[in-house]
Amino acid sequence: MKARCQFWLLTHHNEFYKPTNTGRLIAHSIAQTQIFEWSRLDPPQALLDALADPRYAPCIVFPSGEDYAHRMIDVVDGGNDRIPVFIILDGTWRQARRMFRHSRYLQHLPVIEPKTERLSRYALRRSKVEEHLCTAEVAIALLEQFGETVAASHLERYFDLFNGGYFESRRKWDKAEGV
Repeated sequence: MKARCQFWLLTHHNEFYKPTNTGRLIAHSIAQTQIFEWSRLDPPQALLDALADPRYAPCIVFPSGEDYAHRMIDVVDGGNDRIPVFIILDGTWRQARRMFRHSRYLQHLPVIEPKTERLSRYALRRSKVEEHLCTAEVAIALLEQFGETVAASHLERYFDLFNGGYFESRRKWDKAEGV
């Protein structure tokens, strides 16, 4: 599905091996999604090249905070026909915080927080905070926020199928194992 914006997932290396990772749902659903493996000291050259490309208006998706309040934005400036890009830090919340704080190559970028009232429906991994959304839910919220309702609906249906199907198969497996 095409959208006017793009998603660049900066993915913690552990997430590539987790069948519960929802970042891949974005890549399968939204055209032109790119996935980069995060490294604190050796950033992916393809990401650095993309960040330097004047066609894009990239911003990091992260909750607001006092330490970087001066970088917070409400709207991505896609002026001069620049393509809005949402960089989502794909990992656990602990990993995402670390990625945000320790990636010097991202510290010049504006930060955007999804404006949503939704609570997480992700059943496969639990955060202690209900407002902490999984990667796919963050993308859905951003698509809704920026008027991409068809793409948001498409991704949300895919997420619901993944979430429900995986959870059900895990329950059956646990039942068979006597857990």
